[in-house]
Amino acid sequence: MNSTPKIYVAGHRGMVGSAIVRQLVQGGLSPESLVVRTHQELDLTNQAAVQAFFKAERPTQVYLAAAKVGGIYANNTYPADFIYQNLMVQANVIDAAFQNGVQKLLFLGSSCIYPKLAPQPMTESALLTGPLEPTNEPYAIAKIVGIKLCESYNRQYGVSHSIDYRSVMPTNLYGPGDNYHPQNSHVIPALIRKCVEAIERREERIVCWGSGAVTREFLHAADCAEGILRASESYNSSEPVNLGSGFEISIRDLAEKIAQLTGFTGELVWDPTQPDGQPRRCLDVTRAEREFGFRARIGFDEGLRQTIDWYLANRAAR
Repeated sequence: MNSTPKIYVAGHRGMVGSAIVRQLVQGGLSPESLVVRTHQELDLTNQAAVQAFFKAERPTQVYLAAAKVGGIYANNTYPADFIYQNLMVQANVIDAAFQNGVQKLLFLGSSCIYPKLAPQPMTESALLTGPLEPTNEPYAIAKIVGIKLCESYNRQYGVSHSIDYRSVMPTNLYGPGDNYHPQNSHVIPALIRKCVEAIERREERIVCWGSGAVTREFLHAADCAEGILRASESYNSSEPVNLGSGFEISIRDLAEKIAQLTGFTGELVWDPTQPDGQPRRCLDVTRAEREFGFRARIGFDEGLRQTIDWYLANRAAR
């Protein structure tokens, strides 16, 4: 950061965006240096509105964490929304940043950019080496475009305009501030909500999607935010970099753990007619550890307890 930064966090109300804001403030950023807008105040799919915002505010640095996100059901049900909205947000923000003199930008991608059957753990070099997982292909394609936008602006304008646009690829994220929609949420908030509501309704079973056999790596949003800030400050490459925890768990074991932590003692019933998604998704984080010393600090059980406690305290507002 320069001596008088003006930092725009796109998606500041989301799980990761809000974690970025908290870490910036805890690191000493003054409120006057932070620029945020709600979706109602600024529609990032509107090119003219985004250009006008950047021209008026003139941020010096951008964290692009705004995105349309969701679990398997949402990705399967709204593929056009996922690809269109994410493409528009990314293109509008990245180009407006360039047109208005932003030299530093960090784009938040996703681990779903990698091929369905990529060797595990997945390295950054696996990008574009095979077919994507069909259930989230539109979202993945949009995120790949975001990476290539950053790379292309750097390639064409990096020297002449001194720009530095970087991309980080986090693994599956969880934590306070997540989306708990009964159908569109990711697996951890979906299971937390199901268990809590089953306890309240005195139900003896809950239905979980798929076989439960697939595995996922999970990273707490606060750890992700720390990795993002480290990458912004210390990573000197336009190539994408993975952010992961190194902790991997089957969806069946995850469901049992969440049931235990919430106090649900009923039966977990698995519905194999529903999709599993990618068989395994775990990231190689060698580059992040080597280039800017990133390692996840929050243990999974601790992170799950924080997430459950946050949901119980804030569910009325969700």
